[in-house]
Amino acid sequence: MSPSGRVRWAVLVAVLALLLAPLAGTATAADQPSVKLSKSQAGIGSSITVSGGGWRERALLMILICGQAVPSRGVPGGTNSCANADGRAVTTDAKGRFSRKLPVAEPPVPCPCVVHVATVTGAKAEADAIFQVAGHAVEPLPAETAGGRLSVLTDTRLDGSGGLLTWFGAPPARTLVFTVGNVGTSAVKNPVFQVGTAHGVFAPQWEEQQWRGTIQPGKKARLELPVELTGGAHGEYTVSLKYGGKVLAEQPWDVGRPWGVTLFWILVCLVVPAALFRIGMAVVDRVRPRPAGGIRHRGLRLPELALRLPGFKPSTAAHAATPTSTLPWFSPDADPGAAGGRLSAPHDDSPTSPTTPTREGSP
Repeated sequence: MSPSGRVRWAVLVAVLALLLAPLAGTATAADQPSVKLSKSQAGIGSSITVSGGGWRERALLMILICGQAVPSRGVPGGTNSCANADGRAVTTDAKGRFSRKLPVAEPPVPCPCVVHVATVTGAKAEADAIFQVAGHAVEPLPAETAGGRLSVLTDTRLDGSGGLLTWFGAPPARTLVFTVGNVGTSAVKNPVFQVGTAHGVFAPQWEEQQWRGTIQPGKKARLELPVELTGGAHGEYTVSLKYGGKVLAEQPWDVGRPWGVTLFWILVCLVVPAALFRIGMAVVDRVRPRPAGGIRHRGLRLPELALRLPGFKPSTAAHAATPTSTLPWFSPDADPGAAGGRLSAPHDDSPTSPTTPTREGSP
C-alpha cells in the first residue's frame, strides 16, 4: 500500500473512533443504575415521584429518604439514618426502569439528605439523588476519619449448614467469610465490625464483632465472622456488614423452615387426645357399678368357648366346672320320682289320694 493510502486509512480510523466514542460512553452510562426526582425539595406531608433506569430487570427495589448523606459518600449510617417507616418498594420492568411516588418524611438524623434506592435481593446495587426536606434541620457531615480504611475486595459468602437440631428449632448459625483490603495510609489494628441480620425488608439488628489482627496499608486479609439467628427463624434474611458507619456488603440468606417442630406438634395433637381417651375409659371402668356377687365376667368363659370351637372336646373337669341349669319343675324338692323312684306317668294302681271320693260298691 502506498504512503498516501496508509494516511487515508489512518485518518478514516481516527474519524470513526471519534464518532463512536460518545455512543460507547452513552451505552456504559446507561448500564449504571440512576435515580431522578420530580422535585429537589419538598415539605413534610407532600410527595415526590422517583424514577430511574439502568437497573436489573424485574428487580425489587427499596426507596428511602436518608439523612447525613451525599451521593459521593453514600449512606454512611446505613438504613438506621433513613425514614424506614415511610419507604416504598417497587419492581423494575423488563428494561430495568421504574417510577414510584414517595411520601416526604423526616429522617431520624439531620440533612443533607438523599433519596436512597437499593436492591432488596440478588446482586447489590444502589444509587442516590440529592434531596432537601423543607423545614428539617441541616448539619455538616462528620469528617472522614484519616488513616486506615477498609474496603471489601471479594464477594461475601456464608459458610456452614444446618443440622438435626436446627431442623427441630435450634438457632441457625453460619460464618460470614470475606476479604478486605486496607486502602488507607496507616495500619488497622483489631477492627470492630458490625454484623446485622434483617428479615425481609425490615431494618437489620446490628451486633459488634471484633477481628483480632492487624492489616497494614495496601495489604489484605481474609476474615470470618460468626452469624446466628434466633431459635425457630425461617424465611428470607439479609446479612449486612458495616465498618466505620458504612455498609460494606450484604449477603442474602434463605433459611429453611424447621419441619421437626411441625412434626412434633402433629404428634402431640395425635398422642394427647388418645392418652386422654384411654384415661377416661379407665376411669369409667372403675366407677361403673358391678353386678351382684361382686364378680364381673368379660366375654366368653373358657368352657363356653371350648364348646363353640369346632373339633374341640372339653375335658371332664371342664364339664364338671360348667354349671347346669335345672328346670324349676324338676328341682330336687319337686321331683315326682323322688318318693317312689319312678318318673313315669301315673297308673291305676297308684295310691288313692285322701281327697279323692270313693265309689260305692268298689272293692
